[in-house]
Amino acid sequence: MPPEKRDSERKRLAHRTLELVRERGSEVALTALALEEGISRHRIEEIFEDEDDLTEAVAEVWLEPHIAIMEEVVASDLPPNRKMYEFYVRRFRINRERYRSDPGFFAVICELGAARFERVRSFVDLADHYLCQIIAEAQADGYFAGLEIDQALSLINQMVTNYTLPDALLHLDGRLSEEKLARIIDTIFAGLTAEDGGARGVNTLRLADS
Repeated sequence: MPPEKRDSERKRLAHRTLELVRERGSEVALTALALEEGISRHRIEEIFEDEDDLTEAVAEVWLEPHIAIMEEVVASDLPPNRKMYEFYVRRFRINRERYRSDPGFFAVICELGAARFERVRSFVDLADHYLCQIIAEAQADGYFAGLEIDQALSLINQMVTNYTLPDALLHLDGRLSEEKLARIIDTIFAGLTAEDGGARGVNTLRLADS
């Protein structure tokens, strides 16, 4: 099969797989996809090497708008704090809209992603790669003093995890908001440094003198 046709069929069948997952509420295997499309197992294996390859194709389709957002934001001329906010909030809006439009389907996608996380890890790594670029720009402007890029990356990821993990919407939808995210980003830029602020300075607890 010519590469162009294979890529086209791969994307079409990935979209079809998502439709079937929505209809059935469960994972769709290659055999079931081939049966639904009326094509042979041999033909389906010309397009997808195995079940993991199908998972990657579906993830590519599902995360395509997220990747487009990250590339657009990183390439923009926004200042680093605005850039970081847009980097997170635009993807959060997509996840929130998807969740609210069909909570059951969204939950199934989250379950499948968690079960096959190793197959979608590259997308997480890509997000970290783009975030590192924003961090580097911020450091050039004097933010995150004393921190290595990897240190800042780890700390920031932990601070905004509820806005990046789709699963969080299943439990915290009503408590997550764009306004709160903006305050988190503002706080990160206002105070995230390598300086020891004293939080770990007390080794033991004692009652204050009365």
